[in-house]
Amino acid sequence: MKYNKIPSRLFTENRKRFVSHLKPRSIAIFNSNDIMPSNADGVLKFIQNKDLFHLCGADQEETVLVIFPDAYDAKHREILFLKETNEHIARWEGAKLDKEEGTEVSGIENIMWLKDLNSTLKNLMSQAENVYLNSNEHLRNTSQVQTRDDRFREWLQAEYPLHNYERSAPIMHTIRSVKSSEEVNLMQRASTINAKAFNRVLKFMKPGVKEYELEAEFLHEYIRNQADGFSYDPIIASGENACVLHYIENNDTCNHGELVLFDCGCWYANYASDVTRAFPVNGRFTDRQKQVYNAVLRVQKASLGMLRPGNQLHEYHKEVGKLMTDELLQLGLIDKTDVKNENPDWPAYKKYFMHGTSHYIGLDVHDVGHWTAKMEVGNAFTCEPGIYIPEEGIGIRIEDDIIVGEKENLNMTAAIPKEVEEIEEYMNS
Repeated sequence: MKYNKIPSRLFTENRKRFVSHLKPRSIAIFNSNDIMPSNADGVLKFIQNKDLFHLCGADQEETVLVIFPDAYDAKHREILFLKETNEHIARWEGAKLDKEEGTEVSGIENIMWLKDLNSTLKNLMSQAENVYLNSNEHLRNTSQVQTRDDRFREWLQAEYPLHNYERSAPIMHTIRSVKSSEEVNLMQRASTINAKAFNRVLKFMKPGVKEYELEAEFLHEYIRNQADGFSYDPIIASGENACVLHYIENNDTCNHGELVLFDCGCWYANYASDVTRAFPVNGRFTDRQKQVYNAVLRVQKASLGMLRPGNQLHEYHKEVGKLMTDELLQLGLIDKTDVKNENPDWPAYKKYFMHGTSHYIGLDVHDVGHWTAKMEVGNAFTCEPGIYIPEEGIGIRIEDDIIVGEKENLNMTAAIPKEVEEIEEYMNS
């Protein structure tokens, strides 16, 4: 892995937080992700299951974590099962974690080989009453691909049908949504790398450059700073391309007089950064671009101020909608009649601002968390209002990554310019 070693105390504390939510006589089991095939004998890049990573820090395939706080034998209360390396694997792929390294990474003393999983479970399941199994319960999950957790769940329930089965996902949504100080440091590192990349691109951009050339500048800065590439397909959208919310072709030419919308982020130690800015290709905003840009910026500043403990996401989005309505009225994009006759389920402002303002961020770009819960200290959110005017070829979104604090929030991406004057001065210096 490119990132620096993470202290195992982070994962030890995360397991303690997880265990505090378990019923008595409960065993919990987590599986790593699969290595996914591409074509022929090719495979896609491995991405670890973020719940397993959160609890043990192991960043390799064919890994199983077993947590059984009430096990009779103390050494069975935490077990990390790893793929046993051999000379062939070491030669062709690189050696996997050995038992000492497994303990060093995870803080778990009992490291076993994966081949011993089934026989060990037979012993442990005889002592357990409840079994916590994991699944992807993210609100936006639409995947039809069967995961390693899915296959394991089917096998275990067939082998041990009379146990009481529970869901780990609600617990993981609770504990992962509140970041520890160590996690904040890792997220800040990802954000700092992203800021370097944005500032690099600001200096590089000029009329005639291709969107993919700008993409390459981001990737160069990410990799040279130990990030593991883009945390999602980057959006680098010039002119009217910026009005396509998930534009990822990045193959157009950036022309004089246009804005380019950059929605780019990187991974560092499996933690994501997610930032959006809009910059003028020639280093100067037109009057109209500046007018729309500042409208978005005012909404964003007010929205950042509402990401505070005790507020609730659904109500927050309604309040942001009111702010955006006022700005769109001032811009002449909607009028009072539009607002008066609006459909409450799709308000008038949605014509030009059709997505949400904030989402959880952390080990996933769209991280897990309870959308009906009140915000609390340690939550990490994006804040990303936007205005998209296809008929004018203007699309502007401004996004930062925020840690909710007790007295004030931490804006992890504040180093990336977003004031009009600041952007123009930087691009022309």
